Amino acid sequence: MHGLQAPPLLTLRGVSKRFPTGTLAVEGVDLSLARGDFLALLGPSGCGKSTLLRMIAGLIEPTAGEISFPADREARRSIGFVFQEPTLMPWATALRNVALPLELSGMRRRQAEERAAAMLQRVGLAGFERAYPRALSGGMKMRVSIARALVTNPRLLLMDEPFAALDEITRFRLNNDLLALWQAERFTVVFVTHSVFESVFLAERIVVMAPRPGRIVAELRIPPEDRALPEFRTSATYAAHCREVSHALERAMAEG
Repeated sequence: MHGLQAPPLLTLRGVSKRFPTGTLAVEGVDLSLARGDFLALLGPSGCGKSTLLRMIAGLIEPTAGEISFPADREARRSIGFVFQEPTLMPWATALRNVALPLELSGMRRRQAEERAAAMLQRVGLAGFERAYPRALSGGMKMRVSIARALVTNPRLLLMDEPFAALDEITRFRLNNDLLALWQAERFTVVFVTHSVFESVFLAERIVVMAPRPGRIVAELRIPPEDRALPEFRTSATYAAHCREVSHALERAMAEG
């Protein structure tokens, strides 16, 4: 095996989705992800980003094509999903919300709560274990959702515009924290966004989608050495990448 490239964690071949209404939401998507990739799906509203994410998660089935996990057959059952809304149980504390998927998998309650408390600490919520969702800000609720998605150590983390509804300062902070978590753990991420700036800051690879039907029209890479620059977010390099991605997005919208 020396010198051979490892098989991808996730592969999509010719994936399409037509809904019963007749709407062709996604057409002919080919895509692969290696372990540890951070990929952003970027495109205007209605271009099929969320539909594609839900097909990867197995929440809906493609009407054509194939989604496979060549490197790890168990990966399909090891997916964390963070939705646009936090979707927390209002009657349960932050700790209980995060512990739930562990308990559903058969882990004892005490062990599950220990793991949940450690994950809440990782996302910056130490001291809020007993807080109920109604007492948490929007950003804190999203942190709980991220902790719940990561507590099972998923092979693949799917994130559907998780920060879109948050204010700019909270979004800025959560972008930083998510990136730090990914750099520490190197889980594989597919992150849906319609923000050029967010995609360039977070992702190694940016896949640009055009609408009606949703399809990939461009892929851009942000070199690791660029992203490692001090103060990358305010650098001329970051601005240049944002400009390049913006132009790709403009072309995609024109095609749509």
